[in-house]
Amino acid sequence: MEHRFWAHAGRLDSVVAKRLGVPRAEVQRAIEHGSIRVDGEIRPKSHRLHGGEAISAALAEPMDLEPEVEPLPIVFEDEHLLVASKPAGILTHPTRSRRTGTLVNRLLAAGRPLSGLGGEDRPGIVHRLDSGTSGLIVVAKTDAAHERLREMFRRHEVDRRYLALVRGRVSPDRFRIDAPLGRERARVRVRVATGREAATEVFVREALDRATLVEAAPRTGRTHQIRVHLASIGHPVLGDRAYGGGGEQATRLGLTRPFLHSWRIAFDHPVTGDRVEREDPLPGDLARALRLAGVA
Repeated sequence: MEHRFWAHAGRLDSVVAKRLGVPRAEVQRAIEHGSIRVDGEIRPKSHRLHGGEAISAALAEPMDLEPEVEPLPIVFEDEHLLVASKPAGILTHPTRSRRTGTLVNRLLAAGRPLSGLGGEDRPGIVHRLDSGTSGLIVVAKTDAAHERLREMFRRHEVDRRYLALVRGRVSPDRFRIDAPLGRERARVRVRVATGREAATEVFVREALDRATLVEAAPRTGRTHQIRVHLASIGHPVLGDRAYGGGGEQATRLGLTRPFLHSWRIAFDHPVTGDRVEREDPLPGDLARALRLAGVA
């Protein structure tokens, strides 16, 4: 489908993504394929618009979502919500260009009712985990639960704990990282002057030879927050090639994704008020890496 509109000032990929309500990565791919033009001309994604240019954008319409019968452990469920254990390697929800292989596809196959407040592509999705991150995620089954959970996340009333194996020896045993974050193309960076507020508490769980197992508790919910914060203090998550955690050490531990696992979640139920606390043990690949790190 082709969209035509007059541009606002700004960077081309950002302007188009905001105007059409699609991910910037999808817009960047369309620009590379020549499907987006400025006054009839192909321009790079970083092209600066002054405002008033004629934009034409031919983007494919997303396909309908299909249920996918794949394993999806459920660790808590009632008529209002559920807590699932997301496997590593799958997106939390579909995008316009990625319609299969997501948590949502598996939820649809499970036949649970899901809240509609997140939109057609994000039924029940209140918060997200990165594709490479495994572990616990809360899903809303009703609109009422979704609305209340969203507010609880906004007020930081959901206690989330992650296990991460990071490079080097971490000291002290407990500290807080306060570092605003901002996006730079596909990456997230610490941006002291222009970034959005972000805070992560870090607790040392076990000091190993050349690595440390830490527990990270995000107090805000920024994209890639834990990964970027740990990298910013010189202790990147091992296996996280995007933020400096790759290399020989990660390869020796057999890590093909970041050693980051959402292992514990606790909150007061948004409808009943009962306390919900669940834990999820390390999956096999991370447990093996931890054993290797302990004897390396």
